[in-house]
Formats: sequence, C-alpha cells, structure tokens
Amino acid sequence: MTCASTPRRHRFVTDEPDIPFAMPVIYEDAAIIVVDKPHFLATMPRGMWYRQTALMRLRERYGEPQITPAHRLDRATAGVLVFVRDPALRGAYQTLFQDRRAVKTYECAAPLKPVRHPSTGVVRALEPPRPFPLERRSRIVKTRGVLQAREVRGEPNAHTVIDRAQLLGYAHTVGDGCGVRDVHRVHDARAVPIARYVLTPHTGKTHQLRVHMHALGLPIVGDDLYPTIEERAYDDFSRPLELVARRLAFDDPITGAHRVFVSSVPLLQR
Repeated sequence: MTCASTPRRHRFVTDEPDIPFAMPVIYEDAAIIVVDKPHFLATMPRGMWYRQTALMRLRERYGEPQITPAHRLDRATAGVLVFVRDPALRGAYQTLFQDRRAVKTYECAAPLKPVRHPSTGVVRALEPPRPFPLERRSRIVKTRGVLQAREVRGEPNAHTVIDRAQLLGYAHTVGDGCGVRDVHRVHDARAVPIARYVLTPHTGKTHQLRVHMHALGLPIVGDDLYPTIEERAYDDFSRPLELVARRLAFDDPITGAHRVFVSSVPLLQR
C-alpha cells in the first residue's frame, strides 16, 4: 500500500505516438507563456499521453519543470492556452480563470441550417427577428467514466452565446444526418453547407460547446463524441474537431495590463 506522503509520479509511457503538429509560442514573459495549442495535444499528462502533451513539451523546451497550466483545453480543441512559469504567481493566474474573469471566444465549423429547438433548456434570439446571435442555456451533467455529457431538465448551469459568420464549404452527412465529417469546397446535391460560428461561453461545463451545438442540430465538424461516439485509432490525426479557442482576453492579475491573445489555427484548411 502506498503511504499518503509518497510523492506522486507520472507513469512511464512506452508506446506513445508522436503528434505531428507544432505548438507555437504566442507570448512569453517572466510570469507566463502563452501557446497556440494544436488539435490532438492534451494540456497535461493523462491516460496514455505524457511527453506528447502541451505541458511536457513546454517543460522540455524551456528546461523549467515548475511550469504549470493556468487553465485547460480539451485534447480535441486547439487554440490559446496559458501556462505559468513562476510558482509564486500560479495562484493569481489560476484564480483568474476559476473566477471567469478571462473572456474566451471560440470558433467552430458546423452545418449552415435552421436551429433545432431542444426539449430542455432555453434557446433565445438576442437580436430578433435575426436568428443569430442566440443564447443557449441548459443543464449539463457529466458522469465520471461516461464519455458523453448530457443535457437534463432542471435549472440551467451552462450558458453559451452563439453567432454565425461566413460560409466555409460543403460536407456530406453521416449517421442520423447530424454528424458531418469531410468538408470540401464544391457543392453537390447530397452536400450540406458548412459555416463558421463564433461561440462565447459564459460558464465552463465539460464539453459545453460541443453539447450546445449538437442540441441545436449544429454538430461541430469532426466531433467523434456528439451526436454519436466514433471509435478512432489513437494515432489517427486526419479529422480534427473543428473547434478553436480563438481569442483570450484578460486583465493581468500581476501587472494590470490588458492582455489579448489570438490563435492562428485555421478552420478546415489543413
């Protein structure tokens, strides 16, 4: 039996594929490092992933084992991610995100079609009669050990504002007609148009953006969990989830300076 005082150690991973995408540094100073995380790269070690994570790449690159994430992005989501390099400042930056004082804006690619109104929660146009922007409020629950989160009846605990931008291309649907995979530029009779959407989460529930877009009948391109779970090889990097943490803005808790960071990861242009 392991004593409570025994230091926790990461397990040694012997079969970990290389994730063939760069992780550019957007900004750095004595306190923080801001990166543009690619799809498929986890924020920190979990499961089979250890060296091929954003945290371990940074620690190895800088030779600074004290680097810690200020917040997290899902492995499937790309975009702006902040790390703290000074342990004395860790609490200030992590609290900034925990208290939701950082403004996050995401972009995704999803079908261009009328919104479906789910049986639970709220869908409300913010500038009627225009359908967008709209807000989606619902109650999301995530059971430990279950891959998908789900919406249930009850007091909403998840709030997202969704706007729609330009047409990106066309795709064929799969499964129940909601899931979309490969996107191309040429329209044909079986294809559905794909648009860019701008998502502003006001809460931070697990898979919130993916769940809300699916509930509206607008599942995100490349989603392997919603509407249905799709089994993929662990080293298949061919179909990313087209969801990017595009912009992050906050007042620096140490200097007071207003910080704005923008991701360069493209949608549908790989």
